[in-house]
Amino acid sequence: MEFVIEQGKQPHQECSTLLLPALSIGNVGQLAVDLLVSSMKAERIGYLDDPFVLPCVGNDAYGPIPCGDLALSLEAYESAFSRVALLQQRSPVVKGRMVEFAKNLANFAAASGKKHVVLLSSLDFGKWQKIDMSSGPQIYYLSTLNPDGRDDSCEQLGWKRLQEYNPAQRCWKYLSTLAEGNTMLESDLPFEDELEDEDYYPSLPFAALFSCLKAKGLKVTCLLCYCSEGDNIQDAFHLAEAACRLLGLNPGTFPGNGSGGWVIPFSWQTVYGPPPDMSIF
Repeated sequence: MEFVIEQGKQPHQECSTLLLPALSIGNVGQLAVDLLVSSMKAERIGYLDDPFVLPCVGNDAYGPIPCGDLALSLEAYESAFSRVALLQQRSPVVKGRMVEFAKNLANFAAASGKKHVVLLSSLDFGKWQKIDMSSGPQIYYLSTLNPDGRDDSCEQLGWKRLQEYNPAQRCWKYLSTLAEGNTMLESDLPFEDELEDEDYYPSLPFAALFSCLKAKGLKVTCLLCYCSEGDNIQDAFHLAEAACRLLGLNPGTFPGNGSGGWVIPFSWQTVYGPPPDMSIF
């Protein structure tokens, strides 16, 4: 993985917290990072080039005026005001290469002096075993602070630990082994036709990122929410608000403060395409 710094830019050493999405259903993590970048008025300082991420290019996601800036697969942003670095991923990882990508990203995070990595991602609502909507949408978390994934500070915020995390379970153990650079016997690998419900969670990108970042000795916190495919903008707000609470940030103080404390990314105006031609009705 190569980090290319934009001309005239330099990373801020005080931005020791890294926020990034883990691609999953509904793209909620990516939407949440877009919302945070736009609201913080975070500055793009460079981009990452990794052989395991599919290339893509598009228009600037945040500015209403075409200025020639292009959006790329992996972009690095920083908000010196909030002392947070953000990484946006706009294209998927090559199939079967998620662990290699996670290792590369973990090496980059460690080499760049990051102390705390916050992963934002989503889970398939259809896999939710114990549905509890009595207090509204729930945030689930997973932390490296304790072997069972528990973090008292997250509990105090009213969030629930991801109960499906079991480091002794075969797929979680398999990920941990790979992340530490060890090998496993082929007979120990989980075969596709043997996958069970408990294997769903460690099969997701956030699990590989969590395991590889943990193996590098970094503090990692995963913030997760259940959703379905469709309009997940409200889920993105929910996840972005959770990230702010975790880091002690107040959206009302962001330099790009808009209505309600958030600045809607310009690209969201056409997230579902242009409005219908009313002349057909």
